[in-house]
Amino acid sequence: MELRDRIMEGAITCFREKGIRFTMDDLAEKLGMSKKTIYTVFAGKDELLVAMVEHVFFSIKESENKVLWDKNLTTVEKLRKLMGVFPDAYRDINFQGVFELREKYPEIYEIVEEKLETGWEATIALLEQGMTEGTIRKISIPIFKMMFEASLEQFFQRDILQKNSISYQQALTEVVDILIDGVVIAPGDAGMVTK
Repeated sequence: MELRDRIMEGAITCFREKGIRFTMDDLAEKLGMSKKTIYTVFAGKDELLVAMVEHVFFSIKESENKVLWDKNLTTVEKLRKLMGVFPDAYRDINFQGVFELREKYPEIYEIVEEKLETGWEATIALLEQGMTEGTIRKISIPIFKMMFEASLEQFFQRDILQKNSISYQQALTEVVDILIDGVVIAPGDAGMVTK
């Protein structure tokens, strides 16, 4: 395993255990190496956190691609899985800690926000495909997208999950279920066109 990957895995473990409050000393101890060695790869904690964000979103994209190429799933099933995709490696990470990014590392939080707001092409294509097939009623895609993004941003901007002891994965699943079940055509429902 490359040094960078080893440090990244150690950092994710530290984040899992201590949230954003983990220190480079914690990481060095976890890895059994000197901070000097870590600093040969990452200039500091900020750079490491940016790399972690990039790594998480890259893993999400990989998981999304698996969903998109699964020929056994219907359009609606693909849409549900795609929106709720969450790599197994991150299932037990406490994403409530992302809430703390906003105040302590606003520049890194902006990267998270930007990642959440981009990469919608596959989801939009599935929504359009479902509308063409008649499995999803006609909806305004910009409104759908806004509702999903706003929900996720609220998870990160407020401590609602923490206060209610809800994991990020549980909350994401609930939001996806509410949005998808709200757009799937029920028997006898002709759907409604919204512009």
